[in-house]
Amino acid sequence: MFFILIPFSNRAAAFLQLVKLSKALADAETTVKLKPEWEKGHFRKGCVLEAMERYEEAIYAFQTALQHNPQNTEVSRKIKRLSQLPREKKRALDAESMSSNVDIGKNLDSLKTELAAKYGDAETGQSIFSFVVNVIELAIKDWHDTGKVDPRVNFLLDEQKTNTKKYLPVVNIDKAFESPQTHGECFTFLRQYAEDSFAKAACMVAAKSIISYPQVWKGQGSRKWKLEQSDGFFVQFESPALRKIWFVPSAKEKGRTLCRSPETLDIGIHEVLPRIFKEAAAA
Repeated sequence: MFFILIPFSNRAAAFLQLVKLSKALADAETTVKLKPEWEKGHFRKGCVLEAMERYEEAIYAFQTALQHNPQNTEVSRKIKRLSQLPREKKRALDAESMSSNVDIGKNLDSLKTELAAKYGDAETGQSIFSFVVNVIELAIKDWHDTGKVDPRVNFLLDEQKTNTKKYLPVVNIDKAFESPQTHGECFTFLRQYAEDSFAKAACMVAAKSIISYPQVWKGQGSRKWKLEQSDGFFVQFESPALRKIWFVPSAKEKGRTLCRSPETLDIGIHEVLPRIFKEAAAA
């Protein structure tokens, strides 16, 4: 009887490699039926069920294999890993749900209209709008995944004019907000970078918590901050024709960091960086 089991077991492994899962499962089950006390048959069955994403049945098969050989560490690892899958899947679904909880395109719909009016060209306006939406969506994803965003300025470069070997679309500004001096040096660099790279627009992202200067949320009177003590990050959009700034607040919900919809701020009051581009001449 034992000599019959080897071909069935080996053939099950071969079928598994070929992703012929139904046939592989049938062979593995035949192995188990012929020799129920043989651990390898149950192990093969568990592997096939795992490949078919029938995880609960796979765990049961691996547990049966472990009963026949409690010293098998590979089977123990399989059981442990598969037992964690439901939690991992839930975390992934939660993260996906959080990443999509804010419809940036819808929230910034008015920006699309303003861009079209400023540029008088629907294609250019849409290109810049898509650039801004993409920057904010990526920042929200980073915030949900890690609880932070790297301070940076994203540039929308000119495909025809920009020397892409010299100028990159993202500039790290992690030292920009340490003091008035570093802030001024950063602004001077960015303004020259925008001009030399022929950038069409730029979008800065920086967490509120890393900004020592300028702390634009500490104004008084008409400059008073209206978002309380919310944690979150700033997004400042710059172009020759239009400037905007938003604050994306976040809060803890069920132990997870969750972003809220971007809040539009007054760029004249709450700008985090001075104007990067030279202002376009009035038509």
